[in-house]
This record gives sequence, C-alpha cells and structure tokens, in this order.
Amino acid sequence: MPSSTTNNEIRLIDCNEAEHAAPILDILNEAIVNSTALYDYVPRPPQAMQAWFATKRAGGFPVVGAVDASGTLLGFASWGAFRAFPAYKYTVEHSVYVHHTQRGRGLGKLLMQELIRRARQAQVHVLVACIDASNGASIDLHQRLGFTHSGTFPQAGFKFGRWLDVAFYQLTLETPLHPVDG
Repeated sequence: MPSSTTNNEIRLIDCNEAEHAAPILDILNEAIVNSTALYDYVPRPPQAMQAWFATKRAGGFPVVGAVDASGTLLGFASWGAFRAFPAYKYTVEHSVYVHHTQRGRGLGKLLMQELIRRARQAQVHVLVACIDASNGASIDLHQRLGFTHSGTFPQAGFKFGRWLDVAFYQLTLETPLHPVDG
C-alpha cells in the first residue's frame, strides 16, 4: 500500500512494464471491484498488462506515473486511440487513476496537467474523457482543467445491479497548428 506523502515529495515518471505493471494492475483492479470508474466486472489477470503495455508502446502513448520518495506508484494517467479511423488521429481518449488511499491529494490534477502538456507536445487536438456520470470527483477535476461536457449516454452501462450513464468531456487544444489529411 502506498505511504502517505506530501505533494512536494511526488515525482512524475514514465511508467514501464517491468516496474509498474503490477502496481497499475492493483490500482485498476481496485477500481473495477469497488467503483464504476471502470465498467469491467472482474479483476484483470496479470497477463492482461502485457497487452496493455504493448498497445501503449505500439501507439506511442504515454503512461505517466506519480511516485513518492520511495518510488511507490500512487497513480497514473495515459491515453489511447479514441476511435480506429484515420480522421480521428488528432483525438485521444485518456484515463487517470489514483490509488484509493491517495485520492483527494491533488495527484489526479498533477497527472492530468502533465498529460495535457504531453498532448500539446504530441500535437493532439482533443482529449476525451469518458466518465461515469455519478463520478463527481472526476467530473469536477476535468471541469477545473477546462474540459467541457460534450454529451451523456443514458443507461449505456450496467454494473452493480443498476444502469449507468456515461458522460463525455473534452478539452480542445490549439494544436496541431497545421493539421493534414492522410
């Protein structure tokens, strides 16, 4: 379990499979079992992380981690393809997850600010967040960072014996300066 630290002891790193697959999986699986942050039903097996990291590497997608002074992963953020059609090449769908013992400390904001910085650097135009509509903390975080509500799909998911609405938020960046077809 990550230890409690102050934000000035937090470092942002690029996560790698060898060191971070297991702690990322722990964070994801806790969210699967205890929340609607992920619409999975059962925890993911360890081997799922091989494919997850392979997809990130193949797409050149960042996996940014927040670690404490001892190197313990406290949270992470990443993005992936929004949709698999060429015209969406400037749009990504991102995720941010913080270890359940570390929430409320500003780590999500720190991770998202870095992800937004990297999105500009990578010439991304739109970041899309797909958030369970009852996840007020995530919605508030995204709105504070300039994301706007783009729409809600009512009853798009079913988990914990109830229908779930999914809300989409987007941040439109000034990049790329010279977008091209193809």
